[in-house]
Amino acid sequence: MPLLRIRTEIEDRPGRLALLTAALARRGANILALNVQVDTEGVVDEFVVAVPSRGDSPDELRAALEDAGGVRTAVVPATPHELVDEPTRVLALAARLRTEPHALPAVLAELLRADSSDWAAPEAEAADALVVPVGHRRAVRLRRPGLPFTTTEAARADALVRAVLPAGDPRPVSRRVALRDGTRVVVRPIERGDAEAVRAMHGRCSLDNRRMRYFSAKPFPSRRAVELFCDPSHGLTFVAEGPDGSLLALAHLMHMLDPGVAELGFLVEDAWQGRGLGRALAELLLVQARDRGLVELRATALSENARIRRLLGSLGGRTVRTGEPGIVEVRLRLDGRPARTGSERAVRR
Repeated sequence: MPLLRIRTEIEDRPGRLALLTAALARRGANILALNVQVDTEGVVDEFVVAVPSRGDSPDELRAALEDAGGVRTAVVPATPHELVDEPTRVLALAARLRTEPHALPAVLAELLRADSSDWAAPEAEAADALVVPVGHRRAVRLRRPGLPFTTTEAARADALVRAVLPAGDPRPVSRRVALRDGTRVVVRPIERGDAEAVRAMHGRCSLDNRRMRYFSAKPFPSRRAVELFCDPSHGLTFVAEGPDGSLLALAHLMHMLDPGVAELGFLVEDAWQGRGLGRALAELLLVQARDRGLVELRATALSENARIRRLLGSLGGRTVRTGEPGIVEVRLRLDGRPARTGSERAVRR
């Protein structure tokens, strides 16, 4: 039976995937592998299917999936080699790079099943290709006509490159950050004993500041919420300590249900805004997110919150509308590619 690789984008709502699998079943296609990925416009489902020798053509399968709700559907030939267990395949490629670092372009091509790969400058054009940075001076350019690279795939390539590059200095759990005026603050992961200090910091924040963060003048997080902030399974939360030991800010990186996606959240005490603390925390969370293999960060904000939109926009974020009036979402890609520009797009819920 011929094998095909099918990639289609669907609306991220319950039951949508079932419609696609039912459409494939009606055409006699046997699903052998399924992978869910994130891309700039939504969730991408990728299937490897076996189809009857006299079954539907790729064009007919594409039309059937689009009738079932799939968009931007691509159908290309696949091989039995593509059915190897994915984690095992990636680990084998990483092991190969340890002994053959010069083979990086070929290994990345195999990782993403690209048709071609070559060394390029980091600023190389990427209109029809994926450019993966390798340090500051080189990059690998990958091409795969007919099957555009997703954001998840780009993040996988970036993670594999960083896994084989020489390791830098270990990042300390606690670090000192210099603000624009020279003041040094300590940034560290939150602890359960910080509950009262978190409450006091919220008390020093203005009602408008808290409204911008929580969409209401929420007084402070509960002790239970602080315990969740300390739980690595929910994400990562940093606090910033001032010279007198008081807490000045909270910064969250919380896992979401979308694969490879986390939510950003910030609250900086009024008196410490405009001094570079928010940017320092955002840059730190970006590094932590990349180290954790995340693909995209998202921050939900009131549309009037120009400060957070400006901050995340300066880091490459793009603002999109949501289905709720007055609320937007800023999305930050972590795959090394620039954010899309142009008019704001609606977020499908």
